[in-house]
Amino acid sequence: MIKRFIGIAAIAIMMVSCNEQKTAYVDTTVLIQEYKEMKDVEAEFTSKSDSVRQQLDSVARAFQQEVQAYQSEMNSMSQSARQEKERELMQKQQMIQQQQQMQSNRLREESNAAMDSLVNKVKDYVKAYGEEHDYTYIFGSNESANIMYAEEGLDITQEILEELNEEYGGAEVEDEIEEEIEEETEE
Repeated sequence: MIKRFIGIAAIAIMMVSCNEQKTAYVDTTVLIQEYKEMKDVEAEFTSKSDSVRQQLDSVARAFQQEVQAYQSEMNSMSQSARQEKERELMQKQQMIQQQQQMQSNRLREESNAAMDSLVNKVKDYVKAYGEEHDYTYIFGSNESANIMYAEEGLDITQEILEELNEEYGGAEVEDEIEEEIEEETEE
């Protein structure tokens, strides 16, 4: 009876150890923030946003000058000419506001699409990494603390980040930027 119990226990232990699941987690916040392609895309959209803002500011300044010119001339205008100019200025202001809204929406949609694409790329990469390294689960952790505790060594964020960045090849771009900054500070 004891031999039988020990035999059953040994078989149970072997089955459990054979079915051991390999798990790890990735800090998704760090992964997204430190991914070089994400940084490049963010920089690209910051640049686009600044460019659009400059264009819109230029249009707004021209409009403001037109309003100021009207205000300085309005006392010498007839009532009908003032009403016509005010209507024209109101229409122009509405067009400028619509243009600003359209440009902002377009830029936001482009940015969201690019970010969604990158997030999906990272998810696909983590999935492929998990399959390649025989993980049963790779959990995502972020500032909302999905992972409250994990045994040391289960965080594979840096491994995945390094491989993603290596695959992207953004290191050369970052090195070039650092060199440019150094050159500018030397001058």
